[in-house]
Amino acid sequence: MPLLVMKFGGTSVGDLDRIKNAAQKVKREVERGYDVIVIVSAMSGKTNELVGWVEQTSPLFDAREYDAVVSSGENVTAGLMALTLQEMDIPARSWQGWQVPLKTTSAHSAARIESIPRDNLDAKFGEGMRVAVIAGFQGISPEGRITTLGRGGSDTTAVAFAAAFDAERCDIYTDVDGVYTTDPRISDKARKLDRIAFEEMLELASLGAKVLQTRSVELAMRYKVKLRVLSSFEDTDENSGTLVCDEEDIVEQNVVSGVAYQRDEAKMTLISVADRPGIAAAIFGPLAEAGVNVDMIVQNISEDGRTDMTFSCPVNQVARASEALTKAKDAGSINFHELVADTDVAKVSVVGIGMRSHAGVASQMFEALSRENINIRVITTSEIKISVLIDRKYMELAVQALHDTFGLEKA
Repeated sequence: MPLLVMKFGGTSVGDLDRIKNAAQKVKREVERGYDVIVIVSAMSGKTNELVGWVEQTSPLFDAREYDAVVSSGENVTAGLMALTLQEMDIPARSWQGWQVPLKTTSAHSAARIESIPRDNLDAKFGEGMRVAVIAGFQGISPEGRITTLGRGGSDTTAVAFAAAFDAERCDIYTDVDGVYTTDPRISDKARKLDRIAFEEMLELASLGAKVLQTRSVELAMRYKVKLRVLSSFEDTDENSGTLVCDEEDIVEQNVVSGVAYQRDEAKMTLISVADRPGIAAAIFGPLAEAGVNVDMIVQNISEDGRTDMTFSCPVNQVARASEALTKAKDAGSINFHELVADTDVAKVSVVGIGMRSHAGVASQMFEALSRENINIRVITTSEIKISVLIDRKYMELAVQALHDTFGLEKA
């Protein structure tokens, strides 16, 4: 039979009534003739509770035991979902990651999937099982220990199973009914997209859109897995939600598809750094070792052998970045006069594969911000996106202005 993967996030399985609602959606697909692999997250709030228990018990915890505890939330949901389906006379059983087995690396709490052998599930489907309910977010290491894939790992689990089992599609059920041109909470003109290209979704996910986890989109793009994002709380059909697919599957493409934002950004500037070969490596090497996620980087024109180096990072990593750079200065590997941190900025980005073949997008963007008297601090570009750092107090105004400028409310 054709196979479908269906993933339900934490809000979609937040209590027994919601699990029953999700099970009804699975039953409908079984009645349409599909075998179904269901990936479930922990019930909403449960993972945070489990993490809190671990941290209270052992502040310097053993990562292996952390995974053993934190992965248990998904096990509960998988068992309850399987029981609910059985009550609906659907042949279903639950599977933990090690039972499949979903094989991962040994990097506890941030493991990566290495392989998903099909034998066990194929055998059970052959014996009459119609639904395999699999605990998301978890796998097994080469040492035989439970591992977890990091936050949002259930999305990655779902896409990996869709790729391994050649699924017709991977449906991601969440608390929103699709991917929007921007956050509807900021712009009431935000429009749900019927389709979006993998590359656009990857950029939007990495730039702040919370609908899909970045690694899951990367995996879907690599293995050409069609993703559909849709709501758990609405009646759906084959035309519901947003389909994330190949660029070739989109007939008519807007120049800009969406506006994304990240509120909690910081801008850090090293003033008067020696302009010499290797200086960038000397600065960003220690930052990488300290686990600082550097994003935008700008180097000023050199004057008298000195230059300024500016970069952005999340606000909660400013202290870590300052410490790493101060240590590097004390060790003599870099020399700068001052380190200035501005923790009151935000990043706003426009994304669209149509930008490849259309000139003038940057000009339109900058003119729109200028009309609103919004000063741009830093600019970075790629083939399909333009990002700017601006004062945080202007973030919502910038998103609304850019949404209007590119006519994103129109299909």
